[in-house]
This record gives sequence, structure tokens and C-alpha cells, in this order.
Amino acid sequence: MKRFIGFIKKVFYHIFRDRRSLFILFGMPIAQIMLFGFAITNEINNVDIAILNNSKDAITEEIINKITSSSYFSVKKFIQNENEIEGIFKKGNVKAVLNFETDFSKKLTTQNNATVQIITDATDPNTANTISNYVSAIFQNYSQRINKNSKIPYQIIPKNRMVYNQELKSVFMFVPGVMTIILMLVSAMMTSISITREKELGTMEILLVSPLKPFQVIIGKVIPYIFLSVINAIVIIVLSIFVFKMPVQGSLLLLGAESILFIITSLSLGILISTVSATQQTAMMISLMGLMLPVILLSGFIFPITSMPIPLQIISNIIPAKWFIIIVKGIMLKGVGLSFIWKETLILVGMTLFFIVLSTKKYKIRLE
Repeated sequence: MKRFIGFIKKVFYHIFRDRRSLFILFGMPIAQIMLFGFAITNEINNVDIAILNNSKDAITEEIINKITSSSYFSVKKFIQNENEIEGIFKKGNVKAVLNFETDFSKKLTTQNNATVQIITDATDPNTANTISNYVSAIFQNYSQRINKNSKIPYQIIPKNRMVYNQELKSVFMFVPGVMTIILMLVSAMMTSISITREKELGTMEILLVSPLKPFQVIIGKVIPYIFLSVINAIVIIVLSIFVFKMPVQGSLLLLGAESILFIITSLSLGILISTVSATQQTAMMISLMGLMLPVILLSGFIFPITSMPIPLQIISNIIPAKWFIIIVKGIMLKGVGLSFIWKETLILVGMTLFFIVLSTKKYKIRLE
């Protein structure tokens, strides 16, 4: 019995001595419950909207103040005419535009009803639906308040219009997200495991002292995965067009170039993971936990980033998948060109260079 108790103590000792085991046992559950608790929500918070106020009267100003005073919406811009709506949606600055009709106050008092158009960006149909429901609820609440002491009921009629996805097909949201997840996992995880396998088997040192230069060894390991990932991207795009009837409003050439850029970004991230992983198991764990969960939860794929707490919104900016999803939705659904997505493109280029430089430094340290 004493031997058995001693054996148990030894196992505990080894567990507590291994920091990686402790992190997996205690750090991962805490991180996951925090991410799931704060990131998974169908509610909206501080959603950026624009206002087109054709009436500019006391009632419309009161309604706008009521909307801005809520925690659900933040007025990003006041636009002057309907021609600005398409441009503001393509830039991705706002998720909805409220269009108050001309003589709104006059029609409400003389005809007992007035119309406001709720135009939402339906590239994310769930968020678009939620925004429409929240705005309609605010109008309904205002109508109830002004009708409290009125014999003749006044009615504000919201008219919903969904742009880029009028039928609210969920596949329009899932295709860019699934494409991002597949490219990220295939590129980053497989690359990190492939390089870590060489290190674990002891063949990496043999390769590094061969006539090939270190960067040639790394590039040689990466090129096959670039080829395979490009094939994956082509298959996904073809299936989305011909099977799911998803439109590609923009340039296929630009979409292909951006996909290759994201693949290279993911591959460079995989190389970075391999520098801190001693075994294939560690590389797989970091890739799955450190990439898959953030891509699903913090990239804006399923849950709106603006509804998350500020710290998670800041963290989401360092996730390459967030910027690639914006690019894919912009090209496929909105038909935007490089002039609208150049910022996201530069961010991906910057991340790629950062991962490559950091990986190079790590491998130089190992070589010394």
C-alpha cells in the first residue's frame, strides 16, 4: 500500500513539475469558459449604424437620441443622401442604416403613421435579423409612449431591407467561415506538425547541416502545403458557387490572390508554432486550442465582435482569420475591389512578415 501511495505521490510530483500539463489541466478550462461565456452571444451591443434623416424634425431627433442612448447602437455617421448607402456598406463601417422618410413628423401627426426604412448588411444574416428586431422594438416602445394619452394611435412603420443577402441564406455566412477554418487548420496545423516531426525524430539537425540552407529546408517543407491549400481553396469556392449558389460579385482573381496571402500567413504561423513545440502532440494541441477556438469564436465568423467585451475585441485584431473573413465577404457578397480591402490586406501582410521574422530568430537561436 505504501508503494502504491508513493507511486501516486510521484505522479502528482511529475504533473506539478510539468508546466505544460498544469496549463492544459487548469489554464485551458479557464480560458475556454471565459471565451465561451463572453464570446458566444446572440445579443448585440454597440453596433455601428448610420442615419439618413430626410425629415430633420423634433420627433426624428428624439427617436435618434433614444436609439443612441441605448447600449445596443452607436451612430457612426450621418449621411446626406441614399447614394452614400452602398459605399458605406462596402467599406464595412456600419451594419445598418436607418432611413427616415421626408416629412416624418408631419405624416405621423396628420396621417397617424410614418415610415422608417431599416437597411441592414445581411452578409451575416443572424446579426442583420437581430438588428432589425432591436430597432423595431425601440420604435414600438416609442409608439407606446406617445400613444399613452392619445385617443388616436400614432404608428411608426419600420420597413426592413436586407442588402447582399435578401433571402437571409445562412450559407452566405458559413462558406467564408468554413473556408477560413479549413485553410487555417490545413496550413498552420499540418505545417507545424510536419516540421516538429523532423525535430522529434532528430532528422531536423541532419537537414540543417546538409548542403541546403536552413531557409531552403523550411521553404521546402512549406511549398507542398501551399499547393494543397490552394487546391482546397479552389474546391471550396467551386462548391460554394455551383452547389450552394453563392454569388461571387467581385473579382475571382483578387479572391484567389487574397486566399494565397492568407494561406502563406497561416503557414508562417504554423512555422512559428513549430519553433515552440518539442513534440507533434504539443504542436497539435497548440494548433487546435490556440487556433481553432479563436477562429470560431473571435473572428466574427458566427458571433458579432462588436457585442463582445472590449478585451476580446482587442484580442480579435491579432487573429488573421478575422481579416480574411472580412475580405472574403467583401469580394464574394459585396463585390468590392482592392480599394476597399487594402487595410485588411496590409494587416495580413504585416502578420506574415512578423511570424516569419520571429520564426527565423527562433531557428537561429537553435542553430547556435
